[in-house]
Amino acid sequence: MAQYQHIKVPKDGAKITMSANKELRVPDNPILPFIEGDGTGRDIWRASARVFDAAIEKAYKGKRKVHWMEVYAGEKSFRMFNNWLPDETVEAFSEFLVGIKGPLTTPIGGGFRSLNVTLRKLLDLYVCLRPVRYIKGVPSPVKHPEYVDMVIFRENTEDIYAGIEFANGTEENKKLKSLLKEHFAGEFKKMRFPESSGIGLKPVSVEGTERLVRAAIKWSVANKRKSINLVHKGNIMKYTEGAFKDWGYAVAKREFRNDIVTERESWILGNKESKPNLSVEDNAKGIDPGFEMMSPDQQNDIKKEVEEALKLWPTHGDGKWKSKLLIKDSIADVSLQFVLIRPRDFDVIATLNLNGDYLSDALAAQVGGIGIAPGANINYDTGHAIFEATHGTAPKYADLDKVNPGSVILSGEMMFRFMGWTEVADLIMKGIEGAVANKTVTYDFERLMDGAKLVSCSGFGEEIIKNM
Repeated sequence: MAQYQHIKVPKDGAKITMSANKELRVPDNPILPFIEGDGTGRDIWRASARVFDAAIEKAYKGKRKVHWMEVYAGEKSFRMFNNWLPDETVEAFSEFLVGIKGPLTTPIGGGFRSLNVTLRKLLDLYVCLRPVRYIKGVPSPVKHPEYVDMVIFRENTEDIYAGIEFANGTEENKKLKSLLKEHFAGEFKKMRFPESSGIGLKPVSVEGTERLVRAAIKWSVANKRKSINLVHKGNIMKYTEGAFKDWGYAVAKREFRNDIVTERESWILGNKESKPNLSVEDNAKGIDPGFEMMSPDQQNDIKKEVEEALKLWPTHGDGKWKSKLLIKDSIADVSLQFVLIRPRDFDVIATLNLNGDYLSDALAAQVGGIGIAPGANINYDTGHAIFEATHGTAPKYADLDKVNPGSVILSGEMMFRFMGWTEVADLIMKGIEGAVANKTVTYDFERLMDGAKLVSCSGFGEEIIKNM
């Protein structure tokens, strides 16, 4: 193990490792790094750690134990070491693979980026995993929150979050505008007010798209999910968001052909099943109502698509496609509407960084708010994963033992499931569901529930333990 200046490595613990075939190897005594978080993070971590330890003890009767190792970031780190994110914190997460963190403050002042984003970039945690499902009894603003059961795979390293921006008035901004004006005059003219514009670049790569979609498909197949929706804004941003959609379909068909069927392929196969003697052209008309108004070249493209889909008949025909993972896509703004009014149409979502940011928070609102929304940042190739609270630090409630610890606790549930400790994860879920069913909850839920009993942050943790 590496030598650390400030981090105290537990003597009795062992490291989680990754095998050559990318399988996580978890010992019975793993060392898990944690950052308690800023503001309310201190209260939340104490309550969460008690829940985790109680679930582990109940599940394994002393045969397994987590050795928690505190690492530092945020305000606590700055007060102790005059450093918002020490190198050894990143090194510890790198060495021990799996860890968890509370909410962190973004430093105030020019030049500082979000600590959360920085950790994701330094460890190349390319998947932001956000499961969203309803816990019965949680107050919700929608009529049927129980219809929401989705998992978002949000790309974590590209899109506008790459941070390639040029502030108006800077020399860098002027140089870029000069370059555009000289070499890309048409694009330069698209700026309505070029002289006063800030400029940002939006990189979306083949590699970044493929590894995100690949991870989503592998997870979906392993967890017997029904569909993946590629959410994009490709009708406007054709070479970034549109390319994400195209590359996503391509990797699905190339690497997972026997496991998946695209939505259009399902239409073609379904048409053939309902009318066995249907011609290729009539099948094409069935999947594209505007077929008659297309040019001959466009019509030929659709007919070729039909012919390619029908080649799948031995493995996908006669209804066999219905048991495959369905790959489909939808425009981002339409998706934001439909997850609200038709949530049962969505299962797993794979999308770019900004779309995923909007969608995950909007969905969290449907099932009780971001205060209980879990999250994780994962590199499935290396095994590195940081599970985290998805809410902010709420400093006005710091050290009052008041706020809901659900986001970190549910993130821990995700972490134990990722580690293969499903018994622990199941007990945590049972405990939370029982506490909510008993209406013994923190103030955010209590004020919205009739006949509820108000408890503190730590009291809610204790109630969860009682209901395991």
